Amino acid sequence: MQIGELAAKTGVSRDAIRLYEKLGLIASYRRNNGYRDFSENTPRLVEMIKLAQSLGFTLAEVAPEMQAIAAQGLGAPQVETLLTAKLKDVDARLDQLKSKRDELAKMISQVCPVAQV
Repeated sequence: MQIGELAAKTGVSRDAIRLYEKLGLIASYRRNNGYRDFSENTPRLVEMIKLAQSLGFTLAEVAPEMQAIAAQGLGAPQVETLLTAKLKDVDARLDQLKSKRDELAKMISQVCPVAQV
């Protein structure tokens, strides 16, 4: 399948597909005319990349897993480990945000009210 068809099937731009390929997340084969040719499994990989990004993963974080999937598949234990690590990261960021929120609320409460005339 050519890049235009892959883009249409997945809703991902051609530029994003080229980036995914450059980062090693997906692979293509070059035809004699120089056009990229993607396998029939590539749309599934692109959908997995999109899902990972929607969950807060960066492309750098998913690159090793996507390469493993392309090579031999990724089993449930690996997915669980990956998701657990991301959950811990999200929880840590939530704790930081709550701390900042509490600090802001404290600062607001310490501001002197404007004198009423």
